Amino acid sequence: MRVLIDGHDTDGMLVLADRQLAAVFVRLDGTYHDPEQKGWWHLEAGFGKCNVRDAPLFRTPEDAGAWVGRILSAKAA
Repeated sequence: MRVLIDGHDTDGMLVLADRQLAAVFVRLDGTYHDPEQKGWWHLEAGFGKCNVRDAPLFRTPEDAGAWVGRILSAKAA
């Protein structure tokens, strides 16, 4: 899924949980990103329990999806 973000970081991934949008991730590809993080996945928007500040970066879409699963299955604090 392409994401419109000022001409950079356009590769996106939607994560659904029970047919509901839980998170939007984008692949870091802008020139201003740390070169070591280029290609990693960033939480652009999270919904419900996934609305988290300072979420980690993820190497793969699978890692990002697994994180969403862990967040959604965690018990309320």
